[in-house]
Amino acid sequence: METKANYVAVGAFVLVCMLGLVVTLLWLAGAQYSQEYVYYQTYFKGPVTGLGDGTTVRYNGIDVGRVTELKFDPNDPQRVIVKLQTKPDLHIRQDSEATIESEGLTGGSYVEISGGTKTSPELVPTAPGQVPVIRSSQSTLQQLAQSAPLLLKKLNDAADKVNDLLNPQNRKAFGDILGNLDTTTAVLAKRSADIDATLANFSAASKNLALASDKIGPTLADADTSVRKLGKLSDDADAFVNGEGLAQLSSLLRESRGLVASLTRLSNELDRQPTQLLFGDRHKGYTPK
Repeated sequence: METKANYVAVGAFVLVCMLGLVVTLLWLAGAQYSQEYVYYQTYFKGPVTGLGDGTTVRYNGIDVGRVTELKFDPNDPQRVIVKLQTKPDLHIRQDSEATIESEGLTGGSYVEISGGTKTSPELVPTAPGQVPVIRSSQSTLQQLAQSAPLLLKKLNDAADKVNDLLNPQNRKAFGDILGNLDTTTAVLAKRSADIDATLANFSAASKNLALASDKIGPTLADADTSVRKLGKLSDDADAFVNGEGLAQLSSLLRESRGLVASLTRLSNELDRQPTQLLFGDRHKGYTPK
């Protein structure tokens, strides 16, 4: 009887433990499924390596949900539709953006949602029964991955140009240039005293030139005065030519020519009959009184 009683007690204890475990699991499951979620969609163009069901979704770096579904866009084979399950109190804005980020170079991928601006309206479905769509953009790593081939091509082109630049002929030319530069430096070092003397002479010449410029100043002032006097003389001559002076001078010249003609005739008469001026004309007849 005692042995049977022990078996019954052990069995009852095991049953109680199993019942408690089932109740605990049901309570945890109920607590989990009783929590509400909201769903969003976003579209990523190109590969979505690292994403899958259950991938973490972060909002400004904080875990807020997970990826629940990945599928191809039937209208665009280059796009992937990603369905997100998040907490209901996020208030995602219309200018928020979803990107695929990576935890370091070797870490796992996750979906990052930016916070947007507080002045932007809250994101809502465009039609009843639809899921709000968060616009997406490429992350820095994705942009780097896409531009890496072009960058490598440019680096290869630059390396080829450097190799062309450093061919044997150019290397020899560079060596000759360096040798000539070394020779020139040595010559300049030997001629340093002459260079110092030349610089000193140049400094003295500069001082003399400054002194000469100080002396030239008054001379230039006198020349300016002379130019002004010549200008006044030119103005006076112009006034004389265009005014009454020229007419008076012309009249004087005409009268002078008449006087010269009269004097010429008088001189000619004196040459022919020098006594006529003193005694008059002796051939003149007697005039009765």
